[in-house]
Amino acid sequence: MKIYTKTGDDGTTGLFGGARVAKNDPRVEAYGTIDELNASIGWARTQKLPPSVDSVLSLVQVDLFTIGAELACVPSKVDSLNMQLIEASDAGRLEEAIDSHEADLHPLKNFVLPGGTSGASALHISRTIARRAERALLSISPPARSELVIYVNRLSDALFVLARATNHHAGVVDVAWVPHPR
Repeated sequence: MKIYTKTGDDGTTGLFGGARVAKNDPRVEAYGTIDELNASIGWARTQKLPPSVDSVLSLVQVDLFTIGAELACVPSKVDSLNMQLIEASDAGRLEEAIDSHEADLHPLKNFVLPGGTSGASALHISRTIARRAERALLSISPPARSELVIYVNRLSDALFVLARATNHHAGVVDVAWVPHPR
């Protein structure tokens, strides 16, 4: 099987279920951003993260692929995907990861700049992509299921905490934002 089909040479792409849409369609932008987020998390996982952080992220990558599959499907044909879709409990799993990793961290007293270890920095990049993915989810029609929006919102929070936990595990202090004096 060849990787190229040439069917997208006219600027369109096929959704699962048969419809063709423009490659700049908000739905394509949304699942493309989810794919970018998944790739950035894959890269972050190469940065020697603590095992507890990597464990969370390995499940997140599967979840993101599931979200991408749902978004790449004609909405009326989602049932034909024949797979478990993201549910509220998946966002709950992220909340548990946030709580367990945050328990070891010093309370925040100021904003944190992206930085510290290479792993934490990579997770901050993923966090910003998650925020963009959330905005993209909110722009599609028909609207994305609320479970997807909530999951991606919670994921950006989790990535922030996991970045802080990665720095903490390495003995590196988070970089505090200190505004320039006037």
